[in-house]
Amino acid sequence: MMHECLTEHGFLATPTEQDNYRRIWGRDSAIIGLAAVLSEHSDLIEGSRRSLETLARYQGPHGEIPSNVDPTTDRVSYGGTTGRVDADLWFVIGCGAYWRATGDDEFLKSMIEPLEKVRFLLGCWEFNTRGLLYIPPTGDWADEYLQSGYVLYDQLLYLQAQRELCAIHRQLHQTSDHDLEDRVARLKHLISDNYWFNHDNELPDDLYHEVLYENGRKAAPQRGGAYWMPFFSPFGYGYRFDAMANAMVMLLEVANEQQCAAVDDYIAEKIVQKDVMLLPAFDPVITPRDEQWDDLQTMFSHTFKNGPFEYHNGGLWPMVTGFYAASLAKRGKFELAKKYRDGIHAANRMRSQDRDWSFPEYLHGQDHTPGGTSPMGWSAAAAVIATKTIEGKQLFCVSRVTRNQNEA
Repeated sequence: MMHECLTEHGFLATPTEQDNYRRIWGRDSAIIGLAAVLSEHSDLIEGSRRSLETLARYQGPHGEIPSNVDPTTDRVSYGGTTGRVDADLWFVIGCGAYWRATGDDEFLKSMIEPLEKVRFLLGCWEFNTRGLLYIPPTGDWADEYLQSGYVLYDQLLYLQAQRELCAIHRQLHQTSDHDLEDRVARLKHLISDNYWFNHDNELPDDLYHEVLYENGRKAAPQRGGAYWMPFFSPFGYGYRFDAMANAMVMLLEVANEQQCAAVDDYIAEKIVQKDVMLLPAFDPVITPRDEQWDDLQTMFSHTFKNGPFEYHNGGLWPMVTGFYAASLAKRGKFELAKKYRDGIHAANRMRSQDRDWSFPEYLHGQDHTPGGTSPMGWSAAAAVIATKTIEGKQLFCVSRVTRNQNEA
């Protein structure tokens, strides 16, 4: 499937003509690129490089990495109603992953200017220079869902992107960027202290806004110590379970052992359906009975996709599940990781649109039928990520390790 997505310009989100998915997407191509690196297939790894070079070629004037681009027509989009912040973040992560896998220093040198422009733009998106990115509505992969502000998923990508920039700086200059490394340490503390509600009354040391945190914790005491909050903003905290963020916070070694165990327990008891073994993007589902339903119904680009148990609103995603399986494997929970890997395989092999292996974007959260676009490259990538991390490979480099030290 990943080979089907491969073109002379890089990885398409899908080889089909559905909507605008037959393009090089910043987010999708980076995730497929991570799987390509893990696969050790030289042609797929080369495809990762092509994707990154294509995205850099169409970079916007201020450093914006395209949300998606069609190089055959020069049609480029930096987002719909707002820009896609995570395209820049995934681009940096993808560059670091490709370089560490290949030792291609010439590629790295060619990316200095695009990466510096991205770094500058990300700093601007902090707005108040206090370390966290402020994400507009529809500003990341959950582009038709109700979350904005200081979104945990994006802060985690920002953390990893800055880690990659630290490693790249050390390689190119043979010295450390101490200011950037301090920012990495600061961001990790900000994430740890602001997105996890403690049971006790003791306040964390590095709160972004004490009143927001206190009010958020008091409004949802049952969520304290259970999982990481998805976002906060000047209006308060969000409380739905964000599966991608909770997987990433463990993968990137922000969560401690006790927090990881609590999240695993919450997923096992409240989230996963044992007969499917896939995670929803968000939980619980927003229904017409909920106050947020009216707002959700207006949050779409072309057609409304987020009916109950569909798309981001309770749809079950192989891509998201791949990252959770990787987090389990990283922590030595191989048997449980294999169950989620098998869940990904079962979803990917479902028949749809006259195709035996449909690699669907998601499954309906209740009837488990394929939904969204099929076939999707990152659904195939999820299977590779789960499989290879179970075999012992590491998905992300989270330390000061540079290339050629088995951290691909």
